[in-house]
Amino acid sequence: MSAVGVLLAAAIRKQGWDADPPRDPQSSEDYLRLLRVLYATGRQDLPLGRLLEGHVDAVQTVERYGSAAQVARLHDALRAGAVLGVWNAALAGEPLRLVGNRLTGGKSYASGAGVLSHALVTAESNDGVQLTLLDLSRVEPAIDREWWRVTGMQRSETHQVRWDGAPIDAGDRIGAPDLYATEPFFSGGALRFVAVHAGGVAGICDRVRDHLVATGRADDPFQAARLAELFCLADLAAATVRGTAQSWFELDGEERLARVAAARLTVAEAGQRAIALAQEAVGLAGHFISHPLSAMLTDLAVYLRQPAPDAQRLRVGRAVQSGALAPAL
Repeated sequence: MSAVGVLLAAAIRKQGWDADPPRDPQSSEDYLRLLRVLYATGRQDLPLGRLLEGHVDAVQTVERYGSAAQVARLHDALRAGAVLGVWNAALAGEPLRLVGNRLTGGKSYASGAGVLSHALVTAESNDGVQLTLLDLSRVEPAIDREWWRVTGMQRSETHQVRWDGAPIDAGDRIGAPDLYATEPFFSGGALRFVAVHAGGVAGICDRVRDHLVATGRADDPFQAARLAELFCLADLAAATVRGTAQSWFELDGEERLARVAAARLTVAEAGQRAIALAQEAVGLAGHFISHPLSAMLTDLAVYLRQPAPDAQRLRVGRAVQSGALAPAL
């Protein structure tokens, strides 16, 4: 197993999620406990946070839509050390199709490929989009590791995967077709990775502070001003996630989903500004690969683009137009 795979398995065990896996939160307190774990992980290691969030997504989805027997089988696998993720993005020109009990085609942006033990994939079928939980030791894909040549998030092992007529068991199908995109879980679940993003903003603040203190530059008035702004950005990102989680159980319908979309935009803007400030504060030193800030800057820059946020901006704009969203204190 890769180094990040070892860290991921250890993070799951540390939270006790091998014995008591995360389920859909039933209260704002439940939700905040989960999001704080993802936030803290992202603050230290964004690729690890990405993979941990994907594990939570997959486990919650199987818990939500699987049969009692499938959930029991999942729990057995988790106790044995299973690590899950969700692979939803279609591979251009080669969409994953399920014909009978055979899979053909591929997935792109398959984070954790070569690391995960199980992947929850979406596959086109004659009846709709079918969720399928694959034991990757049994339904092993071909992994294209040459594609993921990016400036950040390399350690997330995000690759392209393909199958060619791979047989699956009938029990691998999770729920009825077209369940995966069911709201509010599909759009609302984005708050999990927004929490990881917010952790990344805090991580940048931490690393800039540490650098300036260690180099004796923290007392410079311009650097003090940058630290102040970095704190405000990180605090805004955390408060946005916290407030959105607290409102999740108070709202419903499009207002609830638009709030999550707005949180994505707010945290992304904070992250982009934090990256620029950090580069100004630390300068060339922060671009050396060995510097603690370097990976956090490039990882967050890439992660903020996954998935593209433009559709969320439109969703928020429509909600403001309709009156579903309005600023208030």
